[in-house]
Amino acid sequence: MDTDDILRVGEPRELLSLVPHRLGFHPVASAVVVSLRGPRRAVGVVARVDLDELADPDEGPQRARQLLALLARDGANAAVLVLYTEHDPRERPGAAQRAAEQFREAAELALGFVPAWVVTATGYLALDCEQACCPPGGRPLQELDSTLVSARMVLEGSVVARSRDELGAVPRADAAVRRSVARARRRWELRRDAAHDDEARERWRVESVAAWRTALAAVHDGLGPGSDVPWGRVEAGLEDRRVRDAVLVGVVPGTGDLPERCVLGARPAPDVDAAVARAVASLVDPSSAVRPPASVRLHEQVLAGVVAHGRVGRQAPAWTVLSLLAWWAGDGARARVLLERAVTDDPAYRLAELVEGLLLAPLGPGWARAAG
Repeated sequence: MDTDDILRVGEPRELLSLVPHRLGFHPVASAVVVSLRGPRRAVGVVARVDLDELADPDEGPQRARQLLALLARDGANAAVLVLYTEHDPRERPGAAQRAAEQFREAAELALGFVPAWVVTATGYLALDCEQACCPPGGRPLQELDSTLVSARMVLEGSVVARSRDELGAVPRADAAVRRSVARARRRWELRRDAAHDDEARERWRVESVAAWRTALAAVHDGLGPGSDVPWGRVEAGLEDRRVRDAVLVGVVPGTGDLPERCVLGARPAPDVDAAVARAVASLVDPSSAVRPPASVRLHEQVLAGVVAHGRVGRQAPAWTVLSLLAWWAGDGARARVLLERAVTDDPAYRLAELVEGLLLAPLGPGWARAAG
């Protein structure tokens, strides 16, 4: 029995236990809309907004319309609203009721009545329930930890972060190691700046891609930080658009030496441009889509290592590629958090703008749409 089969049984607590796994974190002060598709009511998109935003008399209707547009693109013919708030809203009326009213009013024509559930700090309940099945404070929250869905997700390796911010957290490396990496980065940047002809710039880029390959091998072999991993060269290399693109296409299965060919010459050859376009299409286009291979995790570890060892506030390339990989894996919540970090570091970073377009669409990676 897969997760969707469990949810079709119609047990609300199964659905409630799934939401944190789909989001990747435990929501707080949130309104979450769950798309239900087809006659069997299979779970589709799970989208979260701040509870106060949906409850706001001015901003709420617009947020509700945005959520409904998302459900329409997902092919929803029904939905469930889940409200996360501190206390039982039947005892302390407030934002939860206002949020439900705003969303239900906007959804009535397209979806009919939308059931609303509430998860508090201690329990869960149906918002409209006045019966013994939903006592004051709701049913015990612990029941959501013992569902079939919860057990299945844990077996599949799903880990739920304690908060949204924790999704994109990368611990800083030891200060002494970071100082050593900074010296190596500056040397590599000086070499880049001294490359005054096409041949020298090509050599610098090729060696930057080689440093990335070395970092992958070192992390794969479990080697420690410091001289074993050329973090400084990788960080400096990622600032170059062609090196960054080489790193990105190298994540895609079957690209072989395409990363190295990406950085040859003063500009990419037409056949290389075409190969890069095919690699990118395999992330986005359902007709040529591929699923993320297990090796993506290794690439993520190296990118996180760059952030951990690199300059604070200067990691837009690494954060953005991490965001794109999270999106490719179907982890939209983590992708959005990582992208926020990239935009914080560089609001004008072009690749971040393109990834933001994918997240706002939101169509999901090609393999997910092909499977649907």
